[in-house]
Amino acid sequence: SKMAKSADKKRLKDLIKRIRDYFDEKEQKEAAKIFLGEELKDLMLKYPDRSLNSIYNKNLEVIVDRVKARYAAWYEIFPRSQGTEEGKSATFKDCEARLPEIKRMGFDVIYFPPIHPIGQTNRKGPNNTLNASPNDPGCPYAIGNINCRDKERIKKGAGKNLDINKTLKEPGNIKGFEPGGHKDIEPLLGTFEDFENFRKKAEELGIEIAIDFAINCSPDHPYVRDHPDWFYKRPDGTIKYAENPPKKYEDIYPLNFNCEDREGLWYEMLSFFIFWAERGVKIFRVDNPHTKPVAFWEWVIFETQKRHPDTMFLSEAFTRPKMMKALAKAGFTQSYTYFTWRNFKEEIIEYFTELTTYPMSEYFRGNLFTNTPDILPAILQEGGRPAFKMRAVLAATLSSVYGIYSGFELCEGTPMPGKEEYINSEKYEYKVWDWDREGNIKDYITQINTIRRNNEALQHYNNLEFYNSDNDNILFYGKLTEDLSNIIFVVVNLDPFQKHESFIYVPIDKLNIEPDETYQVHDLLNNERYLWKGSQNFVSLDPTMKTAHILKIRKWHHRENDFDYFM
Repeated sequence: SKMAKSADKKRLKDLIKRIRDYFDEKEQKEAAKIFLGEELKDLMLKYPDRSLNSIYNKNLEVIVDRVKARYAAWYEIFPRSQGTEEGKSATFKDCEARLPEIKRMGFDVIYFPPIHPIGQTNRKGPNNTLNASPNDPGCPYAIGNINCRDKERIKKGAGKNLDINKTLKEPGNIKGFEPGGHKDIEPLLGTFEDFENFRKKAEELGIEIAIDFAINCSPDHPYVRDHPDWFYKRPDGTIKYAENPPKKYEDIYPLNFNCEDREGLWYEMLSFFIFWAERGVKIFRVDNPHTKPVAFWEWVIFETQKRHPDTMFLSEAFTRPKMMKALAKAGFTQSYTYFTWRNFKEEIIEYFTELTTYPMSEYFRGNLFTNTPDILPAILQEGGRPAFKMRAVLAATLSSVYGIYSGFELCEGTPMPGKEEYINSEKYEYKVWDWDREGNIKDYITQINTIRRNNEALQHYNNLEFYNSDNDNILFYGKLTEDLSNIIFVVVNLDPFQKHESFIYVPIDKLNIEPDETYQVHDLLNNERYLWKGSQNFVSLDPTMKTAHILKIRKWHHRENDFDYFM
């Protein structure tokens, strides 16, 4: 008002007086009309107060992720275990045969652990033993084996790209591959041509391929030969193998990201992402990123997306929350979470409220994996088929992006005694699976993914809300679209052993449903319908028959005497 002149100044003073009078009379609605009215708006625009304005001279960049970053269903497979012959590696052609079933179950991302040549030196045998036989395939996370390829194939495609700085700074593709390294393919899986054929067939079905970026080198990796200075050394000058006490990884050498030739190493790592992005791979799952500098990830993700803006990065960092958050802020598109260890009502509500609300939801997007090759949680070991079904519902509906490690649909839950790990893990041996074995839940997972695909509310990440239930074993939550055109409620029995019953409390005030109004609830998971009235309603879930409800509200239209979607 100090800047306004003559008649405008008088108008402003009059408006301010009227606002104060309304507040004195406790007529906030009338005061709000003036605050939001066109007259005050015009005067404020005419006499703007810029005394507290600040100027930011640097342009701010906005990164826009594609929809698959927010909504996707991942399926993890070891390609060498997709065949039918015992003791023999499957190939990419065998993987093609599984594509229709993976598509039918509703998955749109297939994630491969490392597909590169496996080192020969210090190979691990079954169950991570040190006494591998000549026929044991080794662990695909021990990447290397310079001499694994025949000379003719090397002639057709190999190229060391030693001056990687120059290569990346000039236009054009990165040609060729480094035999035995991260830009090569394990020969027993097939050729680059076989991989491309598989990728294209998956793309035709609407499935995208994600591959693992594991910065692990076996002692016979070409980096060890050509760049020994990139590795950690012992006092005697020999290269150290990886350790995560009490675990020892004698078949793996970790890279030192702060070595003297840091620039050369960092650009070489960047070249991995560019190499595979130029071969159609735009999703990367990164193994143990928390053991590398956050500054490296900020740089390499930026440089990759500058060349390929549609690339996505999944952080596999089961570590301190602060580090997981730092990696997300550095640019990771998605992150693994502690979901596998959150089993009970209060801890689920607390954890997922943090994940899906401000400020964490602004930069962290949790990809909920039910299990991994390294994690077979106790709830799956002990809870049997009901636990697998229950955890599938939770993963698929608490977040808009989730995944399973293959075998989950078979309710595979045999652990190594006393550990949260699979016994006879396919990390160390070939496996042949009966994908139709008795007791599988493939149809159940298909149904869950179909429900997700048909209901927009389940395709958003930060619209999760928890509601009240009277039983500590009954979790009740929902997801709503902003315009209320799609409303989904989920009720889950968290106890895989016992039947539980509870009153749950539907937030009818948010749905414009009157307390005495009858409405229909359609259970999409079990295809059952119920007539409910008011907020308080009763549920009963026996895990031997049904462990969860996925409910869609339908409102009764009295005039037409039929049910329709709630609008």
